[in-house]
Amino acid sequence: METAVPEEEKTESDAFANFGPAPEENPSWVRRTTRALGKFFSHEWTIAATFSVVISVILTWPTLKYPGHTLPEDLGDPTLVAWMLSWGGHGMLTDPLHVFNANSFYPEPLSYAFTDTLLGYFPAGMIGEGFTAALVRYNIMYVLVQALAFFGAYVLSRQLGAGKTGAAVAGAAFAFAPWRLTQAGHMHIISTGGIALALAMLARGHGFSFKHGYRPETAKPGWALAGWLVAAWQISLGFGIGLPFGYVMGGIGLVALTLLLVRRFRHGPFPFGWKLFAADTAGVLAFAGTTIGMALVYLRVAELHPHAVRSEAEVNLYSPPFLGFFVAPESSAIWGEAHAVARETLPVKPEMTMLIGFVICGLAAAGLIMSLWTIRQRLFLLLGVVVTLFLAMGSQAPGGGRPGYLTLYDILPGWDALRTPGRLVIWTTLLLGILAAGAVSAFVDQVKELPSVQVSGRPHPVVRLLLLLPVVLVLGEGLNNTKHPVMTPPPPSLATVSGPMLVLPSDTYFDMHVMLWLTKDYQQIVNGGSGFSPMVTHQIREAAKNFPDQASVDLLRNLGVRHVVVLRQAAGTDYAKALTDDGASLGIEREERPDAIIFRL
Repeated sequence: METAVPEEEKTESDAFANFGPAPEENPSWVRRTTRALGKFFSHEWTIAATFSVVISVILTWPTLKYPGHTLPEDLGDPTLVAWMLSWGGHGMLTDPLHVFNANSFYPEPLSYAFTDTLLGYFPAGMIGEGFTAALVRYNIMYVLVQALAFFGAYVLSRQLGAGKTGAAVAGAAFAFAPWRLTQAGHMHIISTGGIALALAMLARGHGFSFKHGYRPETAKPGWALAGWLVAAWQISLGFGIGLPFGYVMGGIGLVALTLLLVRRFRHGPFPFGWKLFAADTAGVLAFAGTTIGMALVYLRVAELHPHAVRSEAEVNLYSPPFLGFFVAPESSAIWGEAHAVARETLPVKPEMTMLIGFVICGLAAAGLIMSLWTIRQRLFLLLGVVVTLFLAMGSQAPGGGRPGYLTLYDILPGWDALRTPGRLVIWTTLLLGILAAGAVSAFVDQVKELPSVQVSGRPHPVVRLLLLLPVVLVLGEGLNNTKHPVMTPPPPSLATVSGPMLVLPSDTYFDMHVMLWLTKDYQQIVNGGSGFSPMVTHQIREAAKNFPDQASVDLLRNLGVRHVVVLRQAAGTDYAKALTDDGASLGIEREERPDAIIFRL
């Protein structure tokens, strides 16, 4: 039998319980899921990633306005890249061991490696098929490439110790520098986000930042391994920017190893734990394996096609003068028209209009005076800016490139495949962005501490908005007026013809269109557009100008070509003869269609 508790004692007991900890809850799965989602979507990295995508959509507009019909910049290199993205997915789905043996440039092997492959984007190529899907895929990837560059530089700057606003400045400069507009058709060149992201992950994994120095107790082996894997993925996008990145990674590794050895002899055993050592070992093997695997393919291509190696004369042709780093491309909405006269003085405009941005240069200069970074760190960053700019000038640098870019051309394996020194401005841009991030972060910290701008212990909302002005100004210099021409859809007859086949007319520019048109069935084609054309391709193009005649038919039959498709676009070209000649005496069949004439050999 229970004893009744007086009401006044119960009240006192309840009141006392209010001072104790609340009883532990056992939330339902709905509440747990809601909390987890709320935490995820409110996390800084989620917000930063979302902002990166949103701002990229805005600053690349109207890329996503008609993604199934248009391409940014022009209908040259973007059509090639759209095919490359498609073939990567198709090849990995159907025959991954022979993915480099593409359907173009028949009968040549390894034709996928005739330029930077962007193979690392192959998962995107597995989604959808056909011409329209290829256009949509390219346009989406074009936007996401900018987003990853912004996010990567933001994360790297945050890891080094910059504030959010300063990191956003670095991200804006790295992703939307005016020089990137002139490379709109070269996705392998503007795919730089993996560089910054890999460096950020490796720094976090090894417990390193500018703000706190080296703290081995904060090392995170998982992040270190992730950094190496991202670096390996970056290499898989191509050697145009991947090769310099590989040498930078090697240089960083040697410096880090030297410093660790010095520490070992001065202060005792390595601060590495076995987990971090294992992560680095696995990561280095993955990075080296990817690099070597890609290099072996390109070395084989160079062996088969010696004329594909870039000559020193080409390096001289594409080396930008110092003025070029202060001249914007025509597609810059802010500076394009203003720099028209200066641009006319540059012989190869697409590779010499390398404006990084006046705002970011000014902020970086301010960072040499006031910054979160130490004086030693600022000087180190400044040295990096000077060296990378010097190298980016190629043979136009003082001394003619030796010492300089041509010295690397002479001694570093693979460097002689790079004909465009100005693209090293990627590194100049990143270093200037980090310098600027230090200046902006220091300024924001000082403003926030001023009592006159605070409301309830926090900066006034208007002040907080004004502190974003550096980000807005850097982004403003990235505004574009890039053209978005409509891509011609494929002639219907192409889908009905089996390969191997030759499509006429044929030249490097038009063949890129043919490759993109055939991104459904991927019939083998003699046609091909790329960084270079094999000698046999030149031979076939010349012989086909007289098609159908005995010499051209014999050549094509000997190569195993089964069909020749002469499109109506051949009218007015060197291949117009095939539109009217039936070749009846040569034992070939001729079929006339509204969009093409098909010859069966």
